[in-house]
Amino acid sequence: MLAKIHSGAVYGVDAFIVEIEVNTGDGEPDVVTVGLPDAAVKESKDRVWTALINSDYGTPLGRTTINLAPADVKKEGPRFDLPIALGVLVADGPLSADAVKDYVVVGELALSGQVRPVKGVLPLAICARDAGFKGMLVPEANAEEAAVVEGLDVYPIRGLRQAADFLQGMLPIEPCRVNRQKLFEINSVYDEDFRHVKAQEYAKRALEVAVSGGHNILAIGPPGTGKTMLARRVPSILPPMSLEEALETTKIHSIAGILAPHQALIACRPFRAPHHTISDAGLLGGGSYPMPGEVSLAHNGVLFLDELPEFNRNVLEVMRQPLEDAFVTVSRVAASVTFPCRFMLVAAMNPCPCGYFGDTQRPCRCTPQQIQRYRNKISGPLLDRIDIHVEVPTVRYEELSSLQEGESSSIIRQRVIRAREVQQERFRKSAHVHSNAAMTAGDMQKHCRMNDDVHHLLKNAIQELNFSARAYNRILKVSRTIADLDGSELIEAPHISEAIQYRTLDRQLWA
Repeated sequence: MLAKIHSGAVYGVDAFIVEIEVNTGDGEPDVVTVGLPDAAVKESKDRVWTALINSDYGTPLGRTTINLAPADVKKEGPRFDLPIALGVLVADGPLSADAVKDYVVVGELALSGQVRPVKGVLPLAICARDAGFKGMLVPEANAEEAAVVEGLDVYPIRGLRQAADFLQGMLPIEPCRVNRQKLFEINSVYDEDFRHVKAQEYAKRALEVAVSGGHNILAIGPPGTGKTMLARRVPSILPPMSLEEALETTKIHSIAGILAPHQALIACRPFRAPHHTISDAGLLGGGSYPMPGEVSLAHNGVLFLDELPEFNRNVLEVMRQPLEDAFVTVSRVAASVTFPCRFMLVAAMNPCPCGYFGDTQRPCRCTPQQIQRYRNKISGPLLDRIDIHVEVPTVRYEELSSLQEGESSSIIRQRVIRAREVQQERFRKSAHVHSNAAMTAGDMQKHCRMNDDVHHLLKNAIQELNFSARAYNRILKVSRTIADLDGSELIEAPHISEAIQYRTLDRQLWA
């Protein structure tokens, strides 16, 4: 007998419906799976048959053919175990075809018949709702994640026997419900706060400017000065996530399989800090079946690269295109997959190989040639995409031992939000520019207006400090952000002066 049941597969950050056809008949006992299955899907026959037996069901005696349609797209992972098992029950008699036709089913089976969680449930739920299905059967650990999607009944399943009894009408199961507003309130609390950072007011101000204008930032300083501590607190001053951003971010983390059990929604800005030994595939994404990399996992959040010169040169270079385009395309022979990756880059480095160049407390042991070679590990085109370079000096004991707390993240965030609102209004007619960091040459000419005295100040700085045209553009963009924080329509002298201070590498401190 032929049975049909619906499941789903993920391609990139989106999903598509997979129709599973199960045919049982005469012939030598055998199980054949077709439709471009990977190894995990091929192995599902052993899990399914054992789970059927341990759930007190019989198994087909003859030849069983399982087809996954569309047949020209590769299927991967164990998410098809539960729908295949239910398809066998329909084909072999215990279940009716009408019982399963209105549902999308996903889930991995243990040999005992227990249903285990799978990856990518959120995009699968969105796809099932858009395709007009009545409901979705998912592992219990994935139920809250799928229930975030409105307009779809999500039924949490613990075992194969429970799923079959529910579809037969013998066991009622209440759909899982979640309060999205409450989830936002619960999950949008950050553990890190800027009020715990002692001193480093200059670096904190630079981070506030960077976040306000969407600028990438590089922190330079000796070991132990708090560069990593500062970077970890950057998400706490970013504007709150919208529901659309939260769904986008949760989809990517769901596909990567890194959502915690029963985690429904990511409402905090992600913070990703890959080790400097990461490969280019780990950073951008890849694999035979492409998965999102660190740049995509940082989507709508922060990507922190500590010890920037220690990363392989080719790894840093492949990041240039995602920084510009806010998406990354992973190409394979059969197809290409595109992942979003709109993130703020925060990087940190020592000023020299030993780490103490310019430090007032410990002498530097590096030669000028070693310092220059160390700096040259970071290419000009990559530095071209980092607007702000800020020094993070050693903190004195008196500052460390002070009981006075710094300004809290919530206060800083309010200033950031006001500056971002100004930029949203400024670029409301632009489809691609949403912050000062993304301004084109035409945008800068239109929005970076200043009087003659400020022009003269900027001209003197460019000539005396030997700034490049690249540095000039970055200074204008950062000045515009500082003016927005001050609520000023024109760029004034203090704004230009502060922006110039954020070009440490262009001032050639290593000479």
